[in-house]
Amino acid sequence: MKKSILFTGVGGQGVLTMANILAKAALEEGFHVLTSEVHGMAQRGGSVVCHVRIGNIHSPLIPDGGADAIVSMEPLEALRHIEKISKDGIVLTDITPVIPPNVSIGKAVYPPLEKIFGEMAKKCKLVKIDALKIAKEAGNAITRNIVMLGALAEMDVFPVSKEKILSMVKKSVPEKYVALNEKAFVMGGKAVK
Repeated sequence: MKKSILFTGVGGQGVLTMANILAKAALEEGFHVLTSEVHGMAQRGGSVVCHVRIGNIHSPLIPDGGADAIVSMEPLEALRHIEKISKDGIVLTDITPVIPPNVSIGKAVYPPLEKIFGEMAKKCKLVKIDALKIAKEAGNAITRNIVMLGALAEMDVFPVSKEKILSMVKKSVPEKYVALNEKAFVMGGKAVK
């Protein structure tokens, strides 16, 4: 068995946190896990990508067509990495764009969301959620990545139990934020039921 998930977004969205939580949960359940991350200019809002792979694999990098799922905190970032998705793969994306600085100053144009979603839907199953709205309803927008992780856990595309992933979420946040993150995780799961 092999399973591969690509996490992506922009710096500051918690992409690495999501990937680390899932990787640690998989390790605790006894899986062989490899990860790789790319976050060049992430501190300046640049692209962040993290590969999480489990099973009988020898490279942490997901080949083109090898991802069982892409979990994206930003729609255009999901499209940027669409070549990684397998023909039966699923893209889970937040619907809220992060407008790059060059778009804000009028030097570039952010494509219409309908076009972004349409291109992805041609290549795979597409699941869209408003993770930002859900995170705010849970109590804090900063939990947006945990909303996405809860949605991923509910979709059952990775052979790690929801309970183990939630347990790792609780271990990964300060005690005073455990209840908030648990609520965000559960609400994320409900968003894809």
